Amino acid sequence: MAPRTHRTRARIPRAAWVLILPFVIMFAAFFIAPIVYAVVQSLFATESSGLGFGTPETKFAFFDNYVRAFSDPTFSQSLLRLLLFSAILVPLMVVTALGLALLLDSASARFPRVFRIISFAPYGVPGVVATLLWGFLYVPATSPILQVLSNWGIDVNPLSSSAVLFAIANISLWGFAGYNMVILSSALDAIPSELYEAARVDGASAWATIWHIKLPLVRPSVVLVTVFTIIGTLQLFVEPLVLRPLTTAIGTTFTPNLAAYNQAFAQGNSNLASAMAVIVALLGFVVSFGFLRFVNRKGNRAW
Repeated sequence: MAPRTHRTRARIPRAAWVLILPFVIMFAAFFIAPIVYAVVQSLFATESSGLGFGTPETKFAFFDNYVRAFSDPTFSQSLLRLLLFSAILVPLMVVTALGLALLLDSASARFPRVFRIISFAPYGVPGVVATLLWGFLYVPATSPILQVLSNWGIDVNPLSSSAVLFAIANISLWGFAGYNMVILSSALDAIPSELYEAARVDGASAWATIWHIKLPLVRPSVVLVTVFTIIGTLQLFVEPLVLRPLTTAIGTTFTPNLAAYNQAFAQGNSNLASAMAVIVALLGFVVSFGFLRFVNRKGNRAW
């Protein structure tokens, strides 16, 4: 029996690698390789010789592209605008998704399956289509809601420079609140029913049960949803790109990703665009890691 056991142990790693290898190849080809390529591209610059008529030469520029990106005031403003958008959307997303999950988990909830499907359905709509749909509702000439408000003497322009961030946040909230609700709802379903029964025996109210049982136990899922939302806000690109023809409040550098897209495909400067993309990636890492450190430190103090 010993030799057979030895052979079985020797075969397990090979079988595991056969199963893991496709994922490793796809992960390296479509995740690691583009990151490495972008970092390498950001360290070079293409310069034209002979007053622009000579053959372009690619030279090692070190951090010149990063300095150029931060020296551009429009790019710096886009970073600040992105952080403001994150400050608007992240609390709204977490509170909305958590509220929907708690409503779905309540004992008085009626037709929970229908409610879950209706709430999750917007997530299945592609971002471009969702932005186009909301774009029609944001333009007074095509929006029945804005036309009714205008007849009542209320003039609203969701695509104005002062409201466009909230308009974009509304699109993201509509599309992803149901997805995050499912995550939090699954966490609520995993809470043992014995805890609810004990709280009921102790005379705890519904609000006391939420505050002292449900919220503490779904805290890891709330943190996960928050991190997902932070990362998603820093990737903002589709919504301003689609809404840009509808308003003058959205320029080519409205967000860092839009600025990088403009540099790569309109200005033909892929090196500077790569530097901008790397800056956004580093910003996402710093913000997400900082939030996790803050939450973990606060959680350890609570314990």
